[in-house]
Amino acid sequence: MVVENSICTEFGVNGDDQFESMVEEAENHLYSSSTHHGVYDLEDMEDDAWEMVAKSGNQFVVNGQPFYVNGFNTYWLMVFAADQSTRGKVSELFQQASSVGLTVCRTWAFNDGQWRALQKSPSVYDEDVFKALDFVVSEAKKYKIRLILSLVNNWDAYGGKPQYVKWGKDAGLNLTSDDDFFTHSTLRSYYKAHVKTVLNRVNTLTNITYKEDPTIFAWELMNEPRCTSDPSGDKLQSWIQEMAVYVKSMDPKHLVEIGTEGFYGPSTPDKAQFNPNSYATQVGTDFIRNHQVIGVDFASVHIYADSWISQTISDAHVQFTKSWMEAHIADAEKYLGMPVLFAEFGVSSKDGGYNSSFRDSLINTVYKTLLNSTKKGGSGAGSLLWQLFPDGTDYMDDGYAIVISKSPSTSNIISLHSTRLAIFNSMCSWKCRWGCKKKNPLEAFLYLDHL
Repeated sequence: MVVENSICTEFGVNGDDQFESMVEEAENHLYSSSTHHGVYDLEDMEDDAWEMVAKSGNQFVVNGQPFYVNGFNTYWLMVFAADQSTRGKVSELFQQASSVGLTVCRTWAFNDGQWRALQKSPSVYDEDVFKALDFVVSEAKKYKIRLILSLVNNWDAYGGKPQYVKWGKDAGLNLTSDDDFFTHSTLRSYYKAHVKTVLNRVNTLTNITYKEDPTIFAWELMNEPRCTSDPSGDKLQSWIQEMAVYVKSMDPKHLVEIGTEGFYGPSTPDKAQFNPNSYATQVGTDFIRNHQVIGVDFASVHIYADSWISQTISDAHVQFTKSWMEAHIADAEKYLGMPVLFAEFGVSSKDGGYNSSFRDSLINTVYKTLLNSTKKGGSGAGSLLWQLFPDGTDYMDDGYAIVISKSPSTSNIISLHSTRLAIFNSMCSWKCRWGCKKKNPLEAFLYLDHL
């Protein structure tokens, strides 16, 4: 389906101003009939089953209908759920996210050898922590929020590849670099064993095996993989090739993504101009090449102008964000033929010159760039804020936390974008309502050209 910015002349609506006006009218209509689940209750009109998210060409679909993502990150949900004193914060977060229409959460399905570890040592698990992950999955479904579950970290937080290398050394392996994680057969086998355990986990609360659960949107191979010891990218490419196929062989139903930041590498030297700096070309990732691997369903990109370019806020951050996104959307369409998800983006309150207005401007830039793609049926499939926190968790804030109750202007921006996407997501399901004589602003808005 291609959605274009034109509405039947019967309603006299043309151009961006009228488009925005119609969206606002539709938003008012949605809010007037919403429940605690917020604008996403538009889906209740269709009474769709809770089905797997799939991919059709360069778009996500559910039940054959478009599914555009407005989501967020909260990485620590499993750890909070493992402690009864903080478990309620998981439910609180999902409720608040749902109230502004957020539909996808990205979180960790790993904690390797650290405090409150899921995987205490290779293939040895803490059942109480696994039950906590079960709770996160079951609770997400209650609030109609789907999960992207990441399977390991590139960094040492929550263990990650350094912990796998430590385990290998403890077992007597001759390892010299954390990047041996990608190449040593034993460490690869440790990772595969973890993947197998998580995918085949039977949720103790729902009795549904993870690999059969539609609540899970996708599996992420690794959070922000980098292999700086091999700027050619060959080592990481080999690992991606092996692990994407491995995950798919075990679970062909769920989508798979890599977890990359989106840096262009040696295979596309003409694209290096879009990278935030020259170092980005040397970290062993290669956006287009990485995503041409069999078994990878959609592209992942992160956006951190404030750490990649300058920690002092400037208009250059917004300009970079827009060009970075447009380049990846175009490449996903031209070279990859798949959706692209901007899986992390934000700005830190610790940056020089930071203010909430700049954060709102940056978020608006991301959302508007995606909407420009959405209206054309392009590959811009959605975004995930880094990161959403519930009240009372400020001590976890890395500078990027957004607390809905304390951020009214930002919450309004998120909510409006959710409304727009709910309209697009629902458009094709109004199969019998494409005639004239619309009865309310929402139906008038839905009278869009479509193919």
